[in-house]
Amino acid sequence: MAGRRRKNAGASAGEGAAEAVLPADMELQDLYGAFAAHGLDDEDLDDAAVLVPPVKLPAEPELAEQAKAVPMFGYALALARWAAPHRAVDEFGDLVEEDQAPAARLLGLAPAEGEVPEEAEVEALRAWSLACDLDLVELGTTAAGEHVAVPGPDLEAAEQGDPETVLELWLTAAGIVRELAVEADSMPEEPAEPSEEAEAAGEDEGGLSEVEEAREAAAELLDEALQVLYETTAFAEPGNETVPLGVLAALLVVPEGEEPSEELLGDITDVMVALDPMLGDLAELGLLDYRPIDPELFDEEEGEEPAVVGEAPLDEEESARFGLVRLTPLGQYGIRQWLLEDGYDAPLVGELAQGNAAELLRGVCESANVLPEEELRVWIADREPAAAARELLAAARGDDGYGPLRRMLCVSALNLLGPGAEPAVREVLDDPELGGAARAWLSAQGAADVPVPDRAMALWTVIDTFAAQLLDNGGDAELLRELFTDLPVNGDPAAWFGELWRVDHPYTADVLEAIGELHPDRALAKEARKAAFKARSRG
Repeated sequence: MAGRRRKNAGASAGEGAAEAVLPADMELQDLYGAFAAHGLDDEDLDDAAVLVPPVKLPAEPELAEQAKAVPMFGYALALARWAAPHRAVDEFGDLVEEDQAPAARLLGLAPAEGEVPEEAEVEALRAWSLACDLDLVELGTTAAGEHVAVPGPDLEAAEQGDPETVLELWLTAAGIVRELAVEADSMPEEPAEPSEEAEAAGEDEGGLSEVEEAREAAAELLDEALQVLYETTAFAEPGNETVPLGVLAALLVVPEGEEPSEELLGDITDVMVALDPMLGDLAELGLLDYRPIDPELFDEEEGEEPAVVGEAPLDEEESARFGLVRLTPLGQYGIRQWLLEDGYDAPLVGELAQGNAAELLRGVCESANVLPEEELRVWIADREPAAAARELLAAARGDDGYGPLRRMLCVSALNLLGPGAEPAVREVLDDPELGGAARAWLSAQGAADVPVPDRAMALWTVIDTFAAQLLDNGGDAELLRELFTDLPVNGDPAAWFGELWRVDHPYTADVLEAIGELHPDRALAKEARKAAFKARSRG
């Protein structure tokens, strides 16, 4: 898959526009106003454009059952079994005419008696073609020269629900449908005729080259749309995975940090119109749940105002007429496989939680695209709280670069473990690296007999805590500024920083420099900068 990127601001709404377009003169919040409702925070999505977020997936047996429940995939399996022991086909491998109606009836596309509609036979032929593409049936020729089809070697395993076989076949089918969707979208309505000069030179001026360019553009658009859906699904709260098609198009068209202009609204419309049939094709293989654009939106009479135009915001049902799309778990699985094939790091939630506590904390610290709390939850599940806490606390020690972040993660894990972790936490009250955090955690749990840390431990813990925040939120100046405003300077910054710069911690100078740069109190910030200089000089 192509990497997702935002479009440049110079895109023209006029180029390639459909004759009939959706109303592009409406307010964005009316037509596409679902960013907040669907958890699509723009800042989160901008960050997600760089790193593929981790996703949760059902177990492979469950995914395989979902794949077998997809009608088109199930049709292909049924027709492959129907081919046993062999079935006559034409020279192209298609069902012969006399078998097309029985195939449609077999699949439940037509009544057992009476005339079979043409569209039912077409659907059966599509399913047969898919079975052939997946090698669920194999084609051959008898000694008498008859063309026949027989069940393929993977059919039995697929019918029995072998997860590896089913998912491999489904993924192949999804790839085929994806390619066909792009091909269909890129075909011109009226093929361009080459000029006399081009014909004389044996060239296809504008014909094949235009189709190839259109195909590449359609493939890029679809890949970007699928990756955006993958990201938004990863960040969405359960139950809020459905995305209005207009929101999806806006994320692909509107440059970062900009509000959509009238011209960009036209571009959004064009993208919606282009994606609509492709997403519908993918929905047939279970990648998506898709409600297409209501075709009646294109049927306004000339001179009439579109029915949806108005100053009042659209209600939920009216907004849904512009298309709704939701990536299914199968779709997440398929897109993740395509991302992995293209060299992307596309992790699963819980992948870092399969080893011991040291491996867990190290993995979370070193991974940019990770949901720390989710990894911690997976790791502590089914573990005895006190034993898990001891392992985590032991892994949190160390004066290396990630040490403060490990200790912060350890406290988060202790919070998830709850009161059952208390015996292990009390065991480290006198530990020079863990004692301060242990006392703070016990106090937060409501323990009344927590000893006050000595001055050296208290100051070391202050540096360690802020160092963890620098490592975790180094780019978020506003958050750090808010944290620094609560420093316990006790009205005497000079004396307090005079103690703090002497703390033997690898991040002492860094923390003091950050306070000096970000603290809103100018006098206090000046004292922090002086202390940072002393800490650097001592080093």
